[in-house]
Amino acid sequence: MTLIEAEGVSVTLGAQSVLQDVSLKLHPGEIVTIVGPNGSGKSTLLRTLLGIVPVISGRVTRKAGLRIGYVPQKLTLDPTLPLPVARFLSLPRRQSRANIAAVLARVGLPGVEARPMSGLSGGQMQRVLLARALLVKPEAILMDEPTQGLDQPGEAAFYRLLEEVRAETGAAVLMVSHDLHVVMAASDRVVCLNGHVCCEGTPHVVSNAPEYRALFGEGTRGALALYQHRHDHGHHHDGCEGHDHA
Repeated sequence: MTLIEAEGVSVTLGAQSVLQDVSLKLHPGEIVTIVGPNGSGKSTLLRTLLGIVPVISGRVTRKAGLRIGYVPQKLTLDPTLPLPVARFLSLPRRQSRANIAAVLARVGLPGVEARPMSGLSGGQMQRVLLARALLVKPEAILMDEPTQGLDQPGEAAFYRLLEEVRAETGAAVLMVSHDLHVVMAASDRVVCLNGHVCCEGTPHVVSNAPEYRALFGEGTRGALALYQHRHDHGHHHDGCEGHDHA
């Protein structure tokens, strides 16, 4: 079963072609990471899969009734606005105290219901955003650079939390990330994007693809090799050969 599928999707923003003939599938329970340089269309692809950005060709299909939790890149709040965590989690749909307490405990922030959103650290904010996504009991969680601005221990802790959530709920995770040195540890499959899909596969396959190394250099290969042993059991994708990346 496929939760979300893009088939030959192309997207233009203004007069600029941002995505060209992109195909991608998200299956239940897997963690898929989209990586690529700045301007490669990663966030646009995520918004396209959510149905926010229209396609000019190709199509996006989602499983009927699919419950999606979305974690945005960052949330900018007016620091003078006294918005408690519990109130934020009840927007736009009111949630019970029990539900709010349960998701906050799940993301490692028990008892912060009364704390103002503006008083949270970067890592706490991302956990609250994940808690909000979990309130819909999602089958798929889509995340746009969820650890931007966090230090490396914070990143690693957040990705460990994601793996725990996936294991407990069975939800699939599709995320955009810049964190090449850490993110591969939490990924079953990696999609390297640069306007089109340059290569795709397990971290081991992608890290050895010439297209990936042309975009990111040799330096990330060693870090990826540390993690690939846990994820080289998946199906290799032949998209890591025969593409140029102009």
